[in-house]
Amino acid sequence: MTVIIANDTPPAIRGLLKRWFIEPRPNVFVGSVNARTRSKTLEYIRRNGHGLGLLVIYDDDSSQGFVVETTGETRRRAARRCGLELIAESWGEDEGLPC
Repeated sequence: MTVIIANDTPPAIRGLLKRWFIEPRPNVFVGSVNARTRSKTLEYIRRNGHGLGLLVIYDDDSSQGFVVETTGETRRRAARRCGLELIAESWGEDEGLPC
């Protein structure tokens, strides 16, 4: 499964995403696509969605079972700490953190 959360999706990008995903809420896309389709879709969006921020979560064989990626400006940032994928709402200094 793949979840894409976008900031202010342009109509052309929204139309492309609706080919492969459902949109349960505005700018939130959910679908079960294979890795090739996901990577080609994200590659197209990165090339043509100038200034579009994306948070992408998809299945993986990691201990958590998923990977988090961000592209462009997003309100929250993905971080990997001690092998775990985390989402930071506010970002502080990394000093003093274990691992």
